[in-house]
Amino acid sequence: MRNSRPAFTLVEILISVLILSSSIVFTLKIYSDNKAHIVYISERNKLSLQDSLYVGSSVFKYHKDNKSAYDIIEADFKIQELESRALLKKSTRDIFIPEEIKIAPPPDTPGPTATINEVLLKGSHSSRYYHIKIDTF
Repeated sequence: MRNSRPAFTLVEILISVLILSSSIVFTLKIYSDNKAHIVYISERNKLSLQDSLYVGSSVFKYHKDNKSAYDIIEADFKIQELESRALLKKSTRDIFIPEEIKIAPPPDTPGPTATINEVLLKGSHSSRYYHIKIDTF
């Protein structure tokens, strides 16, 4: 009678463990990359919501300033709740307003004219917003 061969040799077991561990490491790397992207997108969405406090027409007088959301909206809203006021004061952004751009049709051509103002909000996730005002038709 012949002696039967063992089910797996030590080399075969080591190779299978190596293949499994490399595939698990690759899967974890993909997961961590996706998680970082999801965190970035959720932070960006949260800051976009906060940025809506900074894009009113009153923001143009704060060129090269660091202002809190409370400083921007306190003239328009009376906020009596202390917790809301503290949260608004904690949200600060650096505001930069470049020169406005005037757009006009070519000479001797009727058409609308417009003024474009840009608002740059600098911080951990910088944002850029435009105010477009059509002057005449």
